[in-house]
Amino acid sequence: MSSSETGTGAGTATPTAGSTRQVPVKELDHVVVRFAGDSGDGMQLAGTQLTNTSAAVGNDISTLPDFPAEIRAPAGSLAGVSGFQLNFSERMVHTPGDGCDVLVAMNPAALKTNIADLAEGGTVIVNVDAFTKNNLQKAGCDENPLEDGSLSKYAVYKVQIEKLITEATKDTGLGNKAILRTKNFFALGLVYWLYDRPLDTTEGWISTKFAKVPAVAEANLRALRAGFYYGETTEAFQTRYRVNRAVIPPGRYCKLTGNEAVAMGMITAAKLAKKTLFYGSYPITPASDILHELSKHANYDVKTFQAEDEIAAVTSALGAAFAGEFASTGTSGPGVALKGEALGLAVMTELPMVIVNVQRGGPSTGLPTKTEQADLMQAVYGRNGECPIPVIAAATPGDCFWMAIEAFRIAAKYMTPVMFLTDGYLANGAEPWRLPEMSELPDLTVNHPQANGKEFLPYDRDEVNARPWAVPGTKGLEHRIGGLEKANLTGNVSYDPENHESMVRLRAAKVDGIAKDVPPVEIHGDVDADLLVLGWGSTYGAIVSAVDQVRETGKKVASAHIKYLHPFPSNLGDVLRSFKRVVIPEMNMGQLLVMIRSRYLIDAIGFNKIQGKPFRIQEVVDKIEELLEG
Repeated sequence: MSSSETGTGAGTATPTAGSTRQVPVKELDHVVVRFAGDSGDGMQLAGTQLTNTSAAVGNDISTLPDFPAEIRAPAGSLAGVSGFQLNFSERMVHTPGDGCDVLVAMNPAALKTNIADLAEGGTVIVNVDAFTKNNLQKAGCDENPLEDGSLSKYAVYKVQIEKLITEATKDTGLGNKAILRTKNFFALGLVYWLYDRPLDTTEGWISTKFAKVPAVAEANLRALRAGFYYGETTEAFQTRYRVNRAVIPPGRYCKLTGNEAVAMGMITAAKLAKKTLFYGSYPITPASDILHELSKHANYDVKTFQAEDEIAAVTSALGAAFAGEFASTGTSGPGVALKGEALGLAVMTELPMVIVNVQRGGPSTGLPTKTEQADLMQAVYGRNGECPIPVIAAATPGDCFWMAIEAFRIAAKYMTPVMFLTDGYLANGAEPWRLPEMSELPDLTVNHPQANGKEFLPYDRDEVNARPWAVPGTKGLEHRIGGLEKANLTGNVSYDPENHESMVRLRAAKVDGIAKDVPPVEIHGDVDADLLVLGWGSTYGAIVSAVDQVRETGKKVASAHIKYLHPFPSNLGDVLRSFKRVVIPEMNMGQLLVMIRSRYLIDAIGFNKIQGKPFRIQEVVDKIEELLEG
């Protein structure tokens, strides 16, 4: 958290709520704040509101929500801790930050599980009322960390949050349980005061959200303001901080999570193609929010179907594709496993659809609320028979919008299912997203065949090996469909050995040919460096930030990021061979590494992290410097 004083330190901030105490203001280029507490403490809500406010005042932002895996973990337990981290900055940022500068801990368990990530000299704000003997025991604390000296290297502020909100909301008519639910807004208000954030965005949200329950709205508003004015009136805080607006490309921006971006991209693709969007899905973490978001937009000709299981979800989408609409399904790794046979049917029938895999830790149920990149091999190879499917991946939350459109473009042009990979880090993370101009969007016009008096050949192919997308019920275009091998051109069932080999090769050639239709891999950094850092998916932010950080020290290094994983871009081999060494950071045991080595015979170096957490910038920096030093 680098900083500079404003003038002689005599400057004061004037937020919308008004300031009276003259407090020195220090300018910072960025701040990383983490809220942590029980899953019922509203930490995600507090973090989201701080995110919305920071975006509204013009900061660049990046977020990392962290959910407990257990739905009803015991209150006060380590397993039940929920967290939300936000990096807001006056510069462009690519990650939510390695650690945090400020930790707001609502109980001992939250403090214990997060304190290791707080920067030395950082700020700890604790709800001291929760540090009871019982809560300390639940968190496995032999001693009270607020009293044993273990926090001596931090600036610790012990705040009686529960006592203060009880006093502030005592005449609202709410019971004690409802009053205690407002403690997240008290903590948020205090952070707003400390970092010169206005209250109006959150006040407006509270008033709208709880309009039908005025007492609840009033209690939350009072808690928010009580936290703000606690910072204003207490003598404990002797400095405030300000992060100025970021300089970002001009345009209209909104805050968008990866899952929201996927939904918006799908809707946009369907509108560009003048098609109905169908999304069949079975609820699964962390993909469920795509279904939730799409279900809000029936007015855009979106049809959502919550299926009874993963097989019903994918086959319903396949039926919609057969009917001539833009069809999609979404899930996580376990759901992809169940969808496998139906995906084979989509390949066999050569019908366009998009399968979104929001990856999470596995195997089996694994780490449902944690992130991982361990489904790459499953996406590329995980079906029976010779069953090629194009695979693409997004790099940032906002990029999920563009790659969702790209997935539909490829699916419709090449008549193939497309696997679209994101992960929990991208899905739940948020960033400012610039609304595109219409001129930036691709042409997705679809031309269905019509009868022309000639024999209709459903497996005749165009210049990119795509068969015609015949809409059922079109007179003269009757044809056979199903999972048995097709005779070339006619689509009749065929058991002929030579025909089977021909059809397998045709389907494979179609997917391989997509390499000519995707952007080339671009090099970021020093093209004459000896070392290339190669990434895919959500490792983008940590890799780019680490490369830039190393280059600032005068050392040469470059990075490249792959969004098209099957087939690879046509220039990837040339890019890899132009560097002496290639290192591949992945949140798995080295799946891209195996594919690169086998495809290009390059002895790339694996750098793997399988902890349910994204790479930190410093981890990548350390690996780069280790390799540069020999």
